[in-house]
Amino acid sequence: MPRTVHVVPHTHWDREWYRSFQSFRLRLVELLDGLLPGLAADHSYAHFMLDGQMAVVDDYLAVRPEAADTLRRLAASGRISLGPWYVLMDEFLVSGETMVRDLELGLDRAASFGGAMEVGYLPDMFGHVAQMPQLLAQFGFGHAVVWRGVPAALTREAFRWVAPDGTAVRAEYLATGYANGAIVPDDAKELVARVDEFCSQQGALVGDPVLWMNGFDHLMPQSQLGRVVAEANAIQDDYRLVVTSLADHLVAAGASPGQDDLPVWRGELRSGVRANLLMGVASNRVDVHQAEARTQVALERLAEPLSALFLAPDRWPKALLDLAWLEVIRNSAHDSICACSVDEVGAAVLHRFTEARAIADGLCDRSLRAVAMAAGGDRPVVVNAAARARNGVVELTVPGDAAPEGTQLLEASPDRVVLHTTTRAAVTDVVLHELDIDPLVHAVDVDDLGHDDDGAEAVITLHADRTRAHPVMAGAVRPRLDALAAAGPADGPVRVVKSRPSTVTVLARVADVAGLGWKRWTPGPVEEPVTATLRSLINGRVEVVVDLDDGTWAVDGLGGFGRLVDGGDAGDTYNWCPPAEDTIVDRPDGVAVELLEDGPVRGRILVTTTWRWPHRVEGDARVDERVAVVRTTLELRAGEDLVRVTHEVDNPCRDHRLRAWFPLPQPATTSLAECAFTVVQRGLTAEGGPNEVGIPTFPSRRFVVAGGLTVAHEGLLEYELVDLADNDDGSPGPARALALTLLRCTGVISRGPMATRRSPAGPPIAAEAAQMPGVQCLRYAVHTGGRDPYAVADDAFLPLLVARPRGGPATADEAVALSVDGAEVSAVVRRDGRLQVRVFNPTSDETTVVVDGRTGWLVDLRGRPLSPFEGSFPLRPHGIATVVLDD
Repeated sequence: MPRTVHVVPHTHWDREWYRSFQSFRLRLVELLDGLLPGLAADHSYAHFMLDGQMAVVDDYLAVRPEAADTLRRLAASGRISLGPWYVLMDEFLVSGETMVRDLELGLDRAASFGGAMEVGYLPDMFGHVAQMPQLLAQFGFGHAVVWRGVPAALTREAFRWVAPDGTAVRAEYLATGYANGAIVPDDAKELVARVDEFCSQQGALVGDPVLWMNGFDHLMPQSQLGRVVAEANAIQDDYRLVVTSLADHLVAAGASPGQDDLPVWRGELRSGVRANLLMGVASNRVDVHQAEARTQVALERLAEPLSALFLAPDRWPKALLDLAWLEVIRNSAHDSICACSVDEVGAAVLHRFTEARAIADGLCDRSLRAVAMAAGGDRPVVVNAAARARNGVVELTVPGDAAPEGTQLLEASPDRVVLHTTTRAAVTDVVLHELDIDPLVHAVDVDDLGHDDDGAEAVITLHADRTRAHPVMAGAVRPRLDALAAAGPADGPVRVVKSRPSTVTVLARVADVAGLGWKRWTPGPVEEPVTATLRSLINGRVEVVVDLDDGTWAVDGLGGFGRLVDGGDAGDTYNWCPPAEDTIVDRPDGVAVELLEDGPVRGRILVTTTWRWPHRVEGDARVDERVAVVRTTLELRAGEDLVRVTHEVDNPCRDHRLRAWFPLPQPATTSLAECAFTVVQRGLTAEGGPNEVGIPTFPSRRFVVAGGLTVAHEGLLEYELVDLADNDDGSPGPARALALTLLRCTGVISRGPMATRRSPAGPPIAAEAAQMPGVQCLRYAVHTGGRDPYAVADDAFLPLLVARPRGGPATADEAVALSVDGAEVSAVVRRDGRLQVRVFNPTSDETTVVVDGRTGWLVDLRGRPLSPFEGSFPLRPHGIATVVLDD
């Protein structure tokens, strides 16, 4: 009986990579302009898969909107597969919530064309997160298709892929990738020979039926396919070739013999044994990863929950949030977020994050105004967008000439300030501009003095007060300004002054701000104040002491924190590769220390180190030298148990990697790193293969924990356990330090053969921005107290916000909009007017999620109801749950 070969025509479409989006879209339009009429005319070309992502469709229809009906007809007749994703994202470099929104958007767009391909198609991601099986299953998918990351232990064409919560899907393994049948020869005998060679070489990694993926990166459809397949079937009996869809192949493969005893793999897939994992993308273009981290906080953690909870349901800003998410989802495409692209693409990615963040920031401000209106009164209100109750430090502007009790003065603003010295001829335009930009101006005085002691002939006083609700209208002021202009010489000097209540800007510590709620600030003694000297920061919980010899610092007596280690990198945007003759620099030439703030709410020390780093890699060695300056700000706040660190690196060098090392309080053989919807444990080694060296640098979303140390960061994704002890048998022993990559600087998308990767991963095109020239600002926090790392990360990078009421009666001193306890909260949004909350349990113990005083329904990730709940529900270890709350 002949062996069935399922031929799946497709293209793999990177929206942007070694060319810009618009350049690739020109090719996309050419591809679909030829494909659509070709499918209609040639029924032997039975099917085509549009790479599992709906962005391809939207990008095409933006140019060819008239083709929408043709696409719908072809999709309805089964001739073309659409979705399910919107883009094929990288799984490790974006948030879990981004992946959910990506699949939601893809399914929603595909629904307008008749429905999506119900397959978790993951053909070219640089490894796969542990929770992907659970995400796919909650969307109703039973199959995944994967290539990179599959370990040597898996030796079949498929495996049962199990998430940490026990959810499993069948994963089809693309043993040689998504292009084993990329080019269709014109000769049928040659096609049969290629299929036969593939089956022979790959052995048990090829199933029955055989999956023959007829496509590659930006590859045009091959019109001869149907004819050559028919001829191949006519000339031999060993194989029966069928042009079909990926979904139909998986149905047949899942029903084939031997599926009951498939091997099982639990957790993430990060092996490079058969395909390049390309782990260096986690540290390439750190500016892109920082922008993603900031946008994730602004959109997921602030704008959405605050809008859902503090704006009226009919004011839910769906359209604006959809626009912001579209930018974020587009950026999650693997060649975009991995920044292994030309500089134009990197600039486009940063711009999209800026646009999304601007929307999020504006919506956050809108929500804070709503809180201020609801709270009333005249004292500031502190808002907590996290689900857990929190303490922290906020910046306040309050009336008065002196800092209130328990605060730290930053700036005093006098009650009268000169804005401009102008002329009679220009005064109308100057003052009207001030009224446009300052809505707090409620009155304008016009005084024509003839002259005053400072030589001005007139003084315009703008009276501003944030408690006055009615700004001055320009039409009411213009006649007086025009009269002033006409009453004297055109060049007569006029002084424009703003009068306002005197204020002070201060730092204040607030305690016990309820989760997803707010609390009115009240002055009082500062708890656990900071004492700062030129060398030390102390608050009763943590002691930081700077070493003046090398610029490192000690935390609670353990020295060596923040040791900067600079080494060469002869690699590319995909992989780190040290030069054969590397030069490691780990000690500065000079150290200077300056006390910036001495408490009591915040203490800060500036440590400036001067270095001589090799300038670049030439051949096998680092050559020349440049002076580099690193300004490190150490910050400790009242009542906190973490040390905040900001490195400002003025980078004059190329081809290098800069890391910060931290001693571990206890030696460690494993690390715990945040990943999508859970925490994953990793060891000291990574599995490589004949083409790519297994380098144990790993990504973390916001934090990594090892040996009693927690490092939370803002987009500094790559870490490694280092300084390994030697076991008696010669194997690597426990690590004594953790290294966090601050910068990895290269100048080319991909190189040819190099020590850590034998073959190219892309084209050898220059990417100068990947050298990260100029000033880079890098932020993280360290904690050694063993506290919940999710709480540490929130304290470090999820700010408490301040709403400023404008007076009126105070409604309350605190309030809780929604109480959720027992799990981490991933999303709070409104869907069809109702609150929807997504939670996850990152621990190995079952928990009870309490949504205090609320009822509703548990739903899957498609919003389909599962079961009702009243007040609480159990959540399995590592489980993800979504609830829709009753009004």
